[in-house]
Amino acid sequence: MGAEVSDRDCALALTPVSPEVAARLDKFVELLLQTQSHTNLIAPSTIPTIWTRHIADSLQLLKLAPNAKIWMDFGSGAGFPGLVIAAALADVPGASVHLIESTKKKAAFLSDVARHIGAPVKVYPVRIEDFVNNATPKPDVVTARALAPLDKLFAWAHPLLSRGVPAFFLKGQDVEAELTEASKSWTINASLIPSLTDPRGRIVHVRGLKRRKPPP
Repeated sequence: MGAEVSDRDCALALTPVSPEVAARLDKFVELLLQTQSHTNLIAPSTIPTIWTRHIADSLQLLKLAPNAKIWMDFGSGAGFPGLVIAAALADVPGASVHLIESTKKKAAFLSDVARHIGAPVKVYPVRIEDFVNNATPKPDVVTARALAPLDKLFAWAHPLLSRGVPAFFLKGQDVEAELTEASKSWTINASLIPSLTDPRGRIVHVRGLKRRKPPP
């Protein structure tokens, strides 16, 4: 138990939140670990560092988009980063987080947790490509974490990014290679932000995206 407490304390020192938000996140972690006992949601090796590896990693996005109220999270999985962000925004008037998760079991888990912790969440158990073209309302920001290579993320997010919606994609140490590959198909206006929780991690902040015309 001591290691878990120290990991929680470390996470909340990196990304401080109010006692009310911390209580919601405690309940989220409790429900996630209960579900993890019979349904694999996160890598078992990350359980001892669940707070720094998953919770704080998600919370760090809030400071990057402090005025955003409507968030859209691609492939939310176990709730990172979208459900964590929703827990933090539960007391913000007008806040809502839209979680797109095509795996039915995971979508049901997200809905159940959101209900228990009172998070302003709507879950869509559909494929991303079937959703984004008709996304309503238009989000203030788009997120994704550990979901797909950037080239694929850009293809999914293009209908939104082309309308001026910014994106924050949490990536690992291969991010520069992914950007190089994606630049073959896209003109990208983006910057890399160091992760607070992983010295090898980067957050790709995309401010503009255009599809390159194929050569004649």
